[in-house]
Amino acid sequence: MLYTKCIFKDVESYDGIRISVMSRHTLNDGVTPDERITSTTYNEWLKELAPPAKLIGDYYKRGLTWPEYETRYRQFLQTPEAASKVNDLASQAIEKDITLLCVEETPEKCHRRLLAEECLVYQPDLKLEHR
Repeated sequence: MLYTKCIFKDVESYDGIRISVMSRHTLNDGVTPDERITSTTYNEWLKELAPPAKLIGDYYKRGLTWPEYETRYRQFLQTPEAASKVNDLASQAIEKDITLLCVEETPEKCHRRLLAEECLVYQPDLKLEHR
């Protein structure tokens, strides 16, 4: 089972392996550690599947629209290096519960949803739930 969830929501037993897919664990300044994110908040950190820094900057600082962001992030996930990691993640989620974590409160405009949907390309029978 694959879940997605805000990293600030409580850890629950059914989360399984909690994987941060964030590029950084800092405040908006990009330097100061976010004290809400600790070693107990997540089990693994897959920075390699976080959106590239330029894409994040284009969206948050340079006015890239969400549909454009979504297209570019999906293209990134389809690059050979990222696709291999997505395939591995999807295969693991068939075997055990995994929760993908990011700071966005809801999945609608969060890359964790897009990543989870990309996992379904590799494992169509994978069950997905956003929390």
